[in-house]
Parts: sequence; C-alpha cells; structure tokens
Amino acid sequence: MKIKKFKAVLFDMDGIIIDSMPYHYISWFEALKEQGVRVTPADVFEMEGAKWDKVIKFAFKRDKKKLSADIERKIFSQREEFFNKHFTRYLFEGIEDMIKRLKEKGFLIGLVTGSRLHEAKKMIPADLYNILDTVVAGNMVKKGKPHPDSYILAAKNLKLKPSECMVVENAPYGIKAAKAAKMFCAAIATSLPKDKLEQADIVFDTHQDFYKYLGK
Repeated sequence: MKIKKFKAVLFDMDGIIIDSMPYHYISWFEALKEQGVRVTPADVFEMEGAKWDKVIKFAFKRDKKKLSADIERKIFSQREEFFNKHFTRYLFEGIEDMIKRLKEKGFLIGLVTGSRLHEAKKMIPADLYNILDTVVAGNMVKKGKPHPDSYILAAKNLKLKPSECMVVENAPYGIKAAKAAKMFCAAIATSLPKDKLEQADIVFDTHQDFYKYLGK
C-alpha cells in the first residue's frame, strides 16, 4: 500500500462515496428554474462541496437577478424537497469494502462533506457511518469548501497533523480546501474531467484506478 505515511484518510461524500451528483444537479436545476434562473451541470459539479447558498448566489449574480433572503430560503427548501423525493442511494462500486479494509489496516477514517449532518447520516449506510472516526458536515463550520476549515477540524478531531491526513475528493472546491489545509489530496474524475482537478497531488480516472493505487 502506497499510503503508509498517512494515519488517516478523509473522504468527501458526494461523488466519492455516493454517486449522487446527477441528483444534486437536477434538484438545483428544478428549484432555480422556478425563479427563472438556470444552472448547467458544470456549474453545480464545479461548486460541489461548498455550502448550499453559494450555488444560489452564483446563479442569481450571473443572471443579474435580485436575490432576497426569502427567495433564497424558498429555493433551498424546494431543492431539498426535490432531492429527498427522487434520490436513490448508489454507492460507487467497491468503495465500502475499500473503506472498511483501510479501517482494518489501522487507518483512521473521516467524512468531510459540504452537505449538512442530517443529510450525511441519511445518505451513508449505517454500517459504514458507524465506523467513521470523525464526520465534519457543512453546517459544522463557518466557512465551507474551498476554505480549509472543514479539513482542519477533521484533523483536530482525530488529533493528527494535516500532513498525516490523505484527502479523497472529486471537485475543485474540495481540492482547494484540502491543499489550503496542507493535506495530500487524491482526486477521482467522477463528475468532472481530469483537467478540472489538476490542483490535486494525484488524479485518477476511476475508482478502480484509485483502488489499485492503494494496493487493492
């Protein structure tokens, strides 16, 4: 295994553990459409990991439309309602077994997500969630990704130095957050092309390539 120098592996959730990004895009598209604002898949995928309001503010600013706090809350509520109604959980093939194997080999395992804590608990299978050594959700920090706060908090929870943590991400904001926290970052091109992930220390085309790197 090529990650022996690390003591912990910190996983993003959407696009790394759960194949959920298409659901997130459709949910944002439908909720924003009600307000006459449009987003593309690239808009949503490139901002994955950020707090929810960032997508709304970005879309309204680009379309030069006025955004009030009431409209913002309404959009988020509609997005959440649509997501909960249509989301079906699909774990990426092999990811649960890999995480459990890492745990068995003595690595600490963390989940660092821009989603809120109640969403993470709902999306991650209970037997996997229960072996996590730390969970940092978007509503647990003041500044979400691309700020380093969530990864710094995860390392603090695990009582580790940032250099002892390896991060697994799939989006630019998450990669920037990991690097700002001074952590090694591996990226998997699940929702964006590799050239969008080039700030990571290493980039993989697929989960299977990542598993090979870990020595599966």
